[in-house]
Amino acid sequence: MVYFVGAGSGAADLITVRGAKLLREADAIIYAGSLVSEELLRERKESCKIFNSAYMTLDEVIETIEEMQKEGKMTVRLHTGDPSLYGAIREQMDRLDTLEIEYEICPGVSSFSAAAAALKSEYTLPGVSQSVIITRMEGKTPVPPKESIRSFAAHRCTMVIFLSASLTEALQEELIQGGYDPSTPAAIVYKASWKDEKIIRCRVGTLHESAVNNHITRHALITVGDFLGDEYETSLLYDPAFATGYREASK
Repeated sequence: MVYFVGAGSGAADLITVRGAKLLREADAIIYAGSLVSEELLRERKESCKIFNSAYMTLDEVIETIEEMQKEGKMTVRLHTGDPSLYGAIREQMDRLDTLEIEYEICPGVSSFSAAAAALKSEYTLPGVSQSVIITRMEGKTPVPPKESIRSFAAHRCTMVIFLSASLTEALQEELIQGGYDPSTPAAIVYKASWKDEKIIRCRVGTLHESAVNNHITRHALITVGDFLGDEYETSLLYDPAFATGYREASK
């Protein structure tokens, strides 16, 4: 059996209870060494084999899983954050399907959630933004033209941008050309929930300058939108004049 486990956003204690249990039971752990805290490996069995996927190709990952499967062993494929976001798990699952190797997915706390926590912010504020766009700049991996930063920026809702800390100059231009005013609040969250977490608050128009001045080129999420401002409407859910299935409206 193979388990794709979300390691969480960085801090070792942000892994789920289920994920931690699977790590303790694993006969082999293949972990994303450049992104996953090695603290998570401390509770493993003494006999557990460890593989760092930062040095492995897809073929090597699958071969390792296949070898463990032949020995009747259980493997945990430990991914950063939640495996469903930029986890490149589909290609692994397709290969396992071909080999008729069973697998399950254990979700994790995504760094986009940890970034909001670090910022002490709410992405979905009434009267400000009720939608969150999770995306990335085009780099080595292409992005479909209909999903460009510029096209998404036209909505001017909350945007959380992954894998783009080294592309802030082009990102800033795309955000402005797409529709964000240069004065729109933004924030760079470096290594959300890690011990060396760093938050840089800025504006869309100073995004690149802020990244350069703080030497941010990797391991950072970029958040954009008026949710970072101070103006919003209070929720109707707790308004005394608003009736719910549990509470009558006051007159």
